[in-house]
Amino acid sequence: MRVDLSWIDYLIMIIYFIFVLGIGWFLRKFMKNANAFLEAGRSMPAWVAGLAFISTNLGALEVMGMTGSGMKYGMLTTHFYWIGAIPAMIFLALFMMPFYYGSKARSVPEFLKLRYDEKTRGLNAILFALMTVLASGISMYALALLMENVLGWDFNLSLWISALIVLGYTYLGGLSSAIYNEVLQFFIIVIGLLPLVFLALKDVGGWIGLKAQLAPIAISKGYAADAYTSTWMYSGHASANPLGVEWFGILFGLGFVLSFGYWCTNFLIVQRAFAAESKAAARKVPLIGALPKMFIPFLIIVPGIIALALSHDPGKGFVIPADPGGGLNYNLTIIMLLKQYLPTGVLGLGITALLASFMSGMAGNVSAFNTVWTYDIYQSYIRPRTSDEEGDGKHYLKVGRIATVFGILLSIASAYIASKFGNIMDFLQTIFSLINAPLFAVIFLGMFWKRTTGHAAFTGLLLGFLLALLHHGLTIPAGATSLVKGGWIATLHTYPVEMAQNFWTAIIAFGVSTTVTIGLTFLTKQKKSDEELTGLVYSLTPRTIVDKDLPWYQRPVGLAILVSVIFLVLTILFW
Repeated sequence: MRVDLSWIDYLIMIIYFIFVLGIGWFLRKFMKNANAFLEAGRSMPAWVAGLAFISTNLGALEVMGMTGSGMKYGMLTTHFYWIGAIPAMIFLALFMMPFYYGSKARSVPEFLKLRYDEKTRGLNAILFALMTVLASGISMYALALLMENVLGWDFNLSLWISALIVLGYTYLGGLSSAIYNEVLQFFIIVIGLLPLVFLALKDVGGWIGLKAQLAPIAISKGYAADAYTSTWMYSGHASANPLGVEWFGILFGLGFVLSFGYWCTNFLIVQRAFAAESKAAARKVPLIGALPKMFIPFLIIVPGIIALALSHDPGKGFVIPADPGGGLNYNLTIIMLLKQYLPTGVLGLGITALLASFMSGMAGNVSAFNTVWTYDIYQSYIRPRTSDEEGDGKHYLKVGRIATVFGILLSIASAYIASKFGNIMDFLQTIFSLINAPLFAVIFLGMFWKRTTGHAAFTGLLLGFLLALLHHGLTIPAGATSLVKGGWIATLHTYPVEMAQNFWTAIIAFGVSTTVTIGLTFLTKQKKSDEELTGLVYSLTPRTIVDKDLPWYQRPVGLAILVSVIFLVLTILFW
């Protein structure tokens, strides 16, 4: 299934690689200490950090994973963009960023140290470092898969080449290089994939024609005729929709636990807002990112739904190859669509858009990993900071660069684990449900309940993770052949699809973490005074209005209202 590219297509890709490496080369002279390399000097304008905020998320998860999920689950996949993102992004902007940014913490684990204690920070740092290398490995796997199928390169060679390119510009320019490249990659992704959306929609007769073609497919699988083009309408029962999850699982498992756990506590994402130039700018970062986030489904999910219709039309000659387990390899959906529709030159731009999305995901995870490793593990437990001298900063700069290399190598190893999943989106959600869900419970309680203690938070975080892992080991999705997907202890329950298993894993992780943390808080003593918790807990922090003289659309609250209105309109239109 190799795609035939012309010299123009290759030229577009080469120019892109020169640009991303050039940005890193240009910024290297500004990387004089650890603060500049790992935190971008907290100097980013809100719009730059906002686009980087959403571009970091617009990696392999979005483009390859979500297009495949669009073919597998239909419009229900948009839950990950609307109910599964927007409320959490608004909450992060209005309520959590003032505490994150105002605390002067350099990472989410460091915030946990300030709010709770050292052991809670250490546990989260280890779990987060594990999550970032696994997520980065998914992006590497996706990119290597693309290069293997498009360029005909060997998978292993492709994996190492993609890793070296990301290592190059991240090692040279640090977080600043990653952020500016993410902004560039955002525009390349949009420009590169828009032609595919228009051509594919035209081919199936527009949205009305697509619904007509999907109706018999849905009926043949036991669903209502418009099940693949609706979001909430058939969520009354798990068996009535392709996602295999009822409304409670979607609303609580995804819309609350997974969503708030990911957007509000995942340092990979929050780090972009940490890099903003002021607290006001940091609060606007998630809201600026939310505006394009709501429309990305039309760029990558709708083509996946079109692929479902094409695959059932013999006259189109559209076929998705099988994965090693014998099922459809949904990860290849976007590649087959590009091959089907884009001509020379435009095809090169589309392939470059995919390369950009995968590198964005890789660089984002690696830059978050090197920050957490340097500040929350190395500086805390291996070589604590003894002074603020320039030489000390240069030492941690060196450590951060070494951590970048180390993170890339670990990511390569995790890429081979990702190859066991037919849909990388399912693998990512498994990781998030295990790690982000219990973390959100601990941070949420800590920010809004001053009584929460460090001993309770540490135990709640640990038990939430362990019992979620136990649930994963005792359950399995229907038809799963890999132990990585669950059932590695025993099979006590079978879920209809992987996503249903992930939602309930997240619910269990959050529920256990919340219950344990609250229960133990009443049995343990709060060791921090109100003065120590000022700026970290909502009830103890004075509210100051610093943007009252700005126009409404430049204030966080005004932006939040605008985002909320668009969110509600889209939800109603595709109900």
